[in-house]
Amino acid sequence: MSAGEYEDDGGWIEAELADLATDTPEERADEGPLPVVAVVGRPNVGKSTLVNRIIGRREAVVEDVPGVTRDRVTYEANWRGRRFTLVDTGGWDPDATGMALRIAEQAQLAAELADVILFVVDASVGITDSDEAVGSVLRRSGKPVVLTANKVDNQLQELEANELWSLGLGEPHPVSALHGRSSGDLLDVVLDALPETPPVVFGAARGPRRVALLGKPNVGKSSLLNKVAGEERVLVDPMAGTTRDPVDELIELGGKPWRFIDTAGIRRRDRELKGADFYAAMRTRAALERAEVAIVLIDASEVLTEQDLRIISLVIESGRAMVVAFNKWDLVDEDRRYYLEKEIERQLVRTPWALRVNISALTGRHVEKLVPALELAIDSWGTRVSTGRLNQFLTELVQATPPPVRGGKQPKILFATQASTEPPKFVLFTSGFLEETYRRFIERRLREEFGFAGSPIEVTMKIREKRKKK
Repeated sequence: MSAGEYEDDGGWIEAELADLATDTPEERADEGPLPVVAVVGRPNVGKSTLVNRIIGRREAVVEDVPGVTRDRVTYEANWRGRRFTLVDTGGWDPDATGMALRIAEQAQLAAELADVILFVVDASVGITDSDEAVGSVLRRSGKPVVLTANKVDNQLQELEANELWSLGLGEPHPVSALHGRSSGDLLDVVLDALPETPPVVFGAARGPRRVALLGKPNVGKSSLLNKVAGEERVLVDPMAGTTRDPVDELIELGGKPWRFIDTAGIRRRDRELKGADFYAAMRTRAALERAEVAIVLIDASEVLTEQDLRIISLVIESGRAMVVAFNKWDLVDEDRRYYLEKEIERQLVRTPWALRVNISALTGRHVEKLVPALELAIDSWGTRVSTGRLNQFLTELVQATPPPVRGGKQPKILFATQASTEPPKFVLFTSGFLEETYRRFIERRLREEFGFAGSPIEVTMKIREKRKKK
């Protein structure tokens, strides 16, 4: 039955439908690969500050402490209409050991994969032994290098920056990343060094599906990303909090490209965080907003915690599709499996629709099952039910189980439509208020009839206003 067939209510319903028609998700086309600019340099020379200046927003974590940035972190930048990928890296110190050595290795790898290298030196300090060592590696790389003299705030410092000619990397370009001085001139030089971008071919195909990896600290998010990538893309360390910036990585799985976003662990009380950890938590939430589906990692060898439940609630509130991956399954014995099932039945009773995969990021056990789970969750997230089929289903449902009486009257469902997808949202046009328990009943039956595995769905009401008596 169509909305217009209700003679007394058709005008109201059709007006509401016209408003809903404007709420459609935006389709993004796959625009192909962009040229890559890697920002490298020794620790604490202002690389992340320069990245924030170039992209025009405070995105990279900045703190006056060496070693805040630890992984390769990518951002999309645009200058004079030319788009390119900007890669922020950790401090590159050739004499580093331990964690610092692994950060330096990630920075060197970023330089090897880049089209242009932005080498940042602290002009207020001058050339150090580390600068000379990094410069020597860059000269042998054969890549275009733009030498950047940072922290230059006046003409006198600009003259002093000329000593950087001795690095043998060409003309030093003085800038102040903090205040923006000469940053436009620097970007002009970067554009001149970029390779030509292949022509963009627009089509119906979407870009790589975006997957956010979420979980409490040290649950194995970075280990999982490295496992699916087949190489060490991000740092893994027993110390919790190794990842601070969301790390985007393009990975091919199941013959398709996927964009995985590794995030900082979400802690119990973000309001108590300070400095880099506070901003890292904010960026984790922003990364979830950019994703289409979230993999929530839970340590299967430990009891489900309040943190785990908060993260699942965060994904539900964001409206993203969800796959719950119980990690460290190789550490789970028969007794733990029994108690884990009881915990899931008791604490995840409101999210039975979330897809579940038992994996081990360390050994690779059942990691291949993630792809079909992700594909099913995203398909459900974008599912649309035709209006005719939806109303036929609800008519049969209401006849079998009418809504509970409220205030002496039984509300009626006059019409229903799916307002949008990603996530699926259904609007019920009613003659009265439907109790929450009945709306949950409708949601459960919608899932039984149409699927929606791995995707949240929303059921809302639009109640007909009472007509005033003449």
